[in-house]
Amino acid sequence: MSTSRTAWLVVDLGFGDAGKGTLTDWLVRRHGAGLVVRFNGGAQAGHNVVTDDGRHHTFAQFGAGTFVPGVRTHLARSTILHPLAMLVEARYLAERGVPDALERTTLSEGARIITPFHQAANRLRELARGAGRHGTCGVGVGETVRDALASPGDALHGGDLAQPAVLVRKARAAQERLRAELSEVLRVTRGLPQATSEITLLEHPNVAANWADAVEALRPRERVVGDDWLASRLRGGGTVFEGAQGVLLDEWRGFHPHTTWSTCTFDLALELLREAGFDGEVHRLGVLRTYATRHGEGPFPTDEPALAPRVPEPHNGAGGWQGGFRVGAFDAVLARYALAAVGGVDALALTHLDRLARHWPVCTTYRAPPGYDDVLVRDTVDASRVTALRLGPHRDLAHQERLTHALATCERVREELDLGEQPDGRTDRFVAWVESTLGIRVAVTSHGPAARDKRERGLTPRVRPG
Repeated sequence: MSTSRTAWLVVDLGFGDAGKGTLTDWLVRRHGAGLVVRFNGGAQAGHNVVTDDGRHHTFAQFGAGTFVPGVRTHLARSTILHPLAMLVEARYLAERGVPDALERTTLSEGARIITPFHQAANRLRELARGAGRHGTCGVGVGETVRDALASPGDALHGGDLAQPAVLVRKARAAQERLRAELSEVLRVTRGLPQATSEITLLEHPNVAANWADAVEALRPRERVVGDDWLASRLRGGGTVFEGAQGVLLDEWRGFHPHTTWSTCTFDLALELLREAGFDGEVHRLGVLRTYATRHGEGPFPTDEPALAPRVPEPHNGAGGWQGGFRVGAFDAVLARYALAAVGGVDALALTHLDRLARHWPVCTTYRAPPGYDDVLVRDTVDASRVTALRLGPHRDLAHQERLTHALATCERVREELDLGEQPDGRTDRFVAWVESTLGIRVAVTSHGPAARDKRERGLTPRVRPG
């Protein structure tokens, strides 16, 4: 255990659900980190943690180290808070033996705030798309970011939570603004069963005041801090920066438009460290499963429904707004792309090794017809084979959309590894294959949902934020 000034940065290299939560919980326990910083995304996260004594919670806004007594959560200014959902989550945690989660949480005064109107607008826009769904968790994160960029003077931030009059005024302004913007969406969706309650929220005159009253239960005067708070806390010991979603859903590097309004790389965490003048050790950890997964809409080249019965998923269902949960072969093409998008990692954390079977599907290349050579990298000998995806200029959504269309033309080239009869041998062979295929060392392996199921293989080398 170490309490030195060390920051572990945890980022998902897939479409999410790789195991950021369970890795964060393990890092806190293994290395004595006292603070978990959420640095991107917000209430749409779903990070599952199972304790050694069998308690389970899907962390959305609290840090996934919250089961450990005394460990704090800080929601940085780059996150998006859903106040009422946080109160609900605090109650769930209390039922699981954690009564003080809220008392151990701070929120940046600059964090953006989701109102009921942003959540309703998010859901109505998705309903209006019909068969052209982009994919959404339906909690309003993207709508809140979009609205804040369009109307920065009226955007709600953490600092507003402690000023009830300002909160009501800004919430009412958001209600009026969104209702006016969505006139065509309201026309299209009116009459749809799923739209009824959302339209009522946008149109009812008392919702803003009632919402502001309910937010008081969050006790914002005790919760909201300036950004200098983080700088002082980082000097106190180990910190885990827990990312949300996955690099393949990144707003600028994901496959547009099936992305999230959030930067899912290390960039925001490194920016916070630089601003804080942090001079300790930094470990950039990329998380991957032994197989690919994806919720809802968007490209998924190795989709393999027949694999689902072999990889039971107790904590990821098909309910809610985010759509079905899909599984597929380990996709080295997408993993290489994600590694390039984050500028590399210091090491990998590989999860779900307990799912490996003797014969395990993987994919290292795709097969695709001619075309899209500006975004697809082809084999020099066999041009029908695609070996990689080109990283375009940062923030070039036209390039990202072209990648999405190109992926639709690609078919996986399925391979099957023979990992042997013995489970221990399978793990060693698969880890060696991943390290050889991606050229990155696997520093942590996970063989089950709890911290006791993790194995450390060395968390070096280390870098400084720069």
